[in-house]
Amino acid sequence: MIKMKENDTIIIGIGNILFKDEGVGIYAAKYLEENYDFSPNIDIIDGGTLGFKLMTYYQSYKKVIILDTVSIKDEAGSVYNLPADALMGLGSYRQTAHEVEVVEMLEICSMLNSMAEVNVIGIVPKDIESVDIDLTYTIKEKFDNLVKATLKELQNSGISAKPKKLFKTLDEIIREYNSPTVASI
Repeated sequence: MIKMKENDTIIIGIGNILFKDEGVGIYAAKYLEENYDFSPNIDIIDGGTLGFKLMTYYQSYKKVIILDTVSIKDEAGSVYNLPADALMGLGSYRQTAHEVEVVEMLEICSMLNSMAEVNVIGIVPKDIESVDIDLTYTIKEKFDNLVKATLKELQNSGISAKPKKLFKTLDEIIREYNSPTVASI
């Protein structure tokens, strides 16, 4: 059995920032980390395209919130909060490689003795094919709905969020996250 972490809850931003809206989960996780203090404390990580490594998180936390795109036939920018059991039955969700791996790990972990309560809070993307490190205007316009859905899920789990005094915009997060660092020689 995997030991539980100090914090019971983790937010994992999933996606690939190289493909336009595909990176929204990563930006959302960073946005929450930069702009809010949580009580009790939670962990927030950039999960990239973790896939099968998600199993560790599913087993070592009580609550896992995955922020991602969701490939559901709906208007771009629509936000969904999908609990694990609903997600496993939603075949149409599995359109990208990491979406397939998220669900496969849920299915495997559901057969084990312990598994976290998992929710995927996702937004229907406008463009996940263009190679561009940014988000579409549509997703930027609806981004606040993704953040609000995440804060509501945390509140439902007994976690409060307090905005920090120095609040960063989404564009600042995207710019800072993607700015190259120069190693000193």
